[in-house]
Amino acid sequence: MTTVGAGAHSAWRYRWVVLGIATFTQAAAGFFVQGIGAICIHLQRDLQLSTVQLGLLVSAAQLVPLAGLLVAGELLDRRDERWVVGAGAGVVGAGLLAGSTAPGYLSLLLVLLLVGAGYSTVQPGGSKSVASWFDTSQRGFAMGIRQAGLPLGAALASAALPFVAEAFGWRATLVAGGLVALLGSAVFMGFYRKPPLLAAPPPVGPRASLGALLGDRLRMLREPSMGRILLCGTSLISVQYGVGILTVLHLHERASVGAGTAALVLVAVQGTGIVGRIALAAWSDRGRYGRYGALVLCMAAVLVGMAVLMTPLGRSPAVACCTLVWLGFFGFGWYGPWVTYVTESAPPDRTGFALGLAMSVNQIAIVVMPPVLGLLKDLADSFVPVWGLLSATTAAALTASVRMRPGNRPRSCGRPGLRGPP
Repeated sequence: MTTVGAGAHSAWRYRWVVLGIATFTQAAAGFFVQGIGAICIHLQRDLQLSTVQLGLLVSAAQLVPLAGLLVAGELLDRRDERWVVGAGAGVVGAGLLAGSTAPGYLSLLLVLLLVGAGYSTVQPGGSKSVASWFDTSQRGFAMGIRQAGLPLGAALASAALPFVAEAFGWRATLVAGGLVALLGSAVFMGFYRKPPLLAAPPPVGPRASLGALLGDRLRMLREPSMGRILLCGTSLISVQYGVGILTVLHLHERASVGAGTAALVLVAVQGTGIVGRIALAAWSDRGRYGRYGALVLCMAAVLVGMAVLMTPLGRSPAVACCTLVWLGFFGFGWYGPWVTYVTESAPPDRTGFALGLAMSVNQIAIVVMPPVLGLLKDLADSFVPVWGLLSATTAAALTASVRMRPGNRPRSCGRPGLRGPP
């Protein structure tokens, strides 16, 4: 795609505005959902929850996206991202505000299912919007910044929500999360614009049957690059959620760190995740081994960190804090190069669905792992089986993905995005 004249130059500059609002909306929509780990002590105390029940709360917001991400991906290939993402973030906000009136645990679970329905559109929609504005030479860097919105929202939530919960109760944290999500919705709908495509869109063919459409879309699962994507994604998203939910509990119970200090460490973990998403994605733009090489590095680093936590060193406050920050960089930072890998491996007209499909498979791990990890911790009264399970899944995914073909760099999707002036 080329640009012409002053108008095109202005459009080229607007991509940074698009990147900013997509990042902000991601942070706003994920503010409460990703930051719920920071108030786990308050929820356990006020609602008298076990670790399993706490894990189910996290899973509730992630259950609907199992199917919702596929629907959102298809919508994004057919409709303007502006309205799909904006409406989804609005549903997140409205759901959280309704959740603040929930009378108890079961009602809160149901409300978080509604929140998950809206949240389904934000991840793939924001990723597609950024990918369409940036060419391959900068797409990893831009996608890393955009994906940093997730740990950014979580870090801000980890810093703010414990104080809100302590001062006003857990219901006030849902009100805060709902207002932030509604602000993100308004910003995205108000400022997002599609890139000025010069080429005519492809002609719309006859509408296929639902069965033929699903068969055509799901053929992507047989692609070797998609196999790598799914293996890396499910293992690393399990690590991300395990660390996000259990950091405060591990430090408080195993390393005898105060609840307030442990919450601040979680902020640091999320902060290094922000740096990791940008740095690792930018490295994948220039690195010899591309997007997949960055993912291999993340999985290897996760294995090192988990090994430390399972030893007696994991009881040392200093060592445990440093190790969890290390896991924040690699265990959260992987998402930037991973999302870029998905967009560049997808056919040009199916980017939205490819993102939805890959993220939907990730949702299986997101839904299953928090309660499983909580159950392991409750049964063993130890974090060693938890970190051991995450290590085993990561090692298995790393071994299986390395044996796959093709090479480390995905093929170009043939859609370079909007280039700046020479």
